[in-house]
Parts: sequence; structure tokens; C-alpha cells
Amino acid sequence: MRKQDLVKVVAAKTKQPESQVLAVVNATFDAIRDGLAAGEEVTITGFGSFRISERGAREGRNPQTGERITIASRRSPSFRPGTQLKRAVAGEE
Repeated sequence: MRKQDLVKVVAAKTKQPESQVLAVVNATFDAIRDGLAAGEEVTITGFGSFRISERGAREGRNPQTGERITIASRRSPSFRPGTQLKRAVAGEE
């Protein structure tokens, strides 16, 4: 499902215009992004948690030359599903 598909489904369920739902969906994604960028964990009860994972520097190899290289440390977003989402995906609800 793409974002536009999500907008259509939510618009149909809420009987709101797609343009209005698109604005809400975009604002929601912006809020999640801004929270993560600020280093906060974003938790949506019943759905899951978005957080930033710190990945340390490590050694790797250039696949073309085999030369050893150092891969810099970085911050990466991650998602941990909530119990209700896990159950829904497993077909238990």
C-alpha cells in the first residue's frame, strides 16, 4: 500500500475529502519525522514505536577491490511493532 492508497482508504472510512485526509497524513508523517530528528521516541499505542538506533563505526570491504574500509557511525530510524499490530498481522484478532 502506497501513501495515496492509504489516503483513499482513510478518506472512504471517515467520509472526508481526500485533499483533507492527505494534509492530515502528511502532518502525521512530518510529526513522526520531526520527533525522530529531535532524538525522541515516537510511540503510537496499539501500533508500535519509532526510534533512532545508533550504529557504531565498523570495518567493511569494498566489494569491487576487496580493500578494507571504515564505515562511519550513523543514526538510523527503526520501528518496533506493538502487540496489537503483531496479533493483527498473525491473524489472531
